[in-house]
Amino acid sequence: MRYTYILLALLLLSKLSAQEYKLVWSDEFNYTGLPDPTKWSYMIGGHGWGNNELQYYTEQKLKNSRVENGNLIIEAHKEKIENMDYSSVRLVTKGKGDWKYGKAEIKAKLPKGLGSWPAIWMLGSKEPFEWPDDGEIDIMEHVGYDPARVHASIHSKKYNHVIGTQKTDNVIIDDFAENFHTYQVEWDEETVKVGVDGIWYFTFQNEHSSYEAWPFDNPFHLILNI
Repeated sequence: MRYTYILLALLLLSKLSAQEYKLVWSDEFNYTGLPDPTKWSYMIGGHGWGNNELQYYTEQKLKNSRVENGNLIIEAHKEKIENMDYSSVRLVTKGKGDWKYGKAEIKAKLPKGLGSWPAIWMLGSKEPFEWPDDGEIDIMEHVGYDPARVHASIHSKKYNHVIGTQKTDNVIIDDFAENFHTYQVEWDEETVKVGVDGIWYFTFQNEHSSYEAWPFDNPFHLILNI
């Protein structure tokens, strides 16, 4: 058993004006082998990651993450590693790509099947980081038991799923596993927006109340995983 998650390109742009952006970071996977170590690091381990996850996240294993034919492939396998029954990978840009505001576009094809949970998301880069206090932006989540429904969310101390106050929405993408789609986030001092293929379907506004509601005025980094 394996789940495969394929990315074609990933771009991060900073805002110059209301209509204009400048490219500040990208990986278009025009090489072969392990993910570019100047752009990606690995989070390693199998402790459930706060979500009772069943996989062990590996480091520098081509089986779980590799670039070939212009694509980044993230692959989860059913295999025993330490005390876990699956292997996968969690790639992060922290310390190599951290941004305050901007627009990210990630072109991806998602896996299908029960048990899969691909995610394209961001966490605050603040040290020490506290969840949910320092913020999370979910650009794309897809859970295998509910195929074709893609979710966008934000989490903060005031708004998160643990206390049932999360801000979230979803959209149906019937061919999520057959074709590439562009998953997008755009955020600034006032708004976090998430969309697919240029259509924004989730918006979270800064209510100007407290850091507990809006921790999004700090640098964030990208995370890719199954």
